[in-house]
Amino acid sequence: VQLQASGGGLVQAGGSLRLSCAASGRTFSNYAMGWFRQAPGKQREFVTAISWSGGTTYYSDSVKGRFTISRDNAKNTVYLQMNSLKPEDTAVYYCAGKGGVAAGLKSSGGDYWGQGTQVTVSS
Repeated sequence: VQLQASGGGLVQAGGSLRLSCAASGRTFSNYAMGWFRQAPGKQREFVTAISWSGGTTYYSDSVKGRFTISRDNAKNTVYLQMNSLKPEDTAVYYCAGKGGVAAGLKSSGGDYWGQGTQVTVSS
């Protein structure tokens, strides 16, 4: 699976962004998908994951209630709607895909990774 993330940018605190991750190469609907992020000087961290059907989602405590993950299997795309953004959300965001359940992607990361898209939130 090849993953191409887009939609990052510069936004003021309190604003919104929507990230997209387009997949190609294999049957997208077979994979759990998710987003991770890495801030400068920090380790990559889990943000959110969604099951192949979209029926199960996971969120980190830091984004719960502000971010929403969704997917469109007909378009081979997963989305991350980010609202009420905070300066601490500033990071490079990576989409990831993994065969199996979304809990596996949450706990051990993806089998496939996108190239990352920069999100910068100014105060």
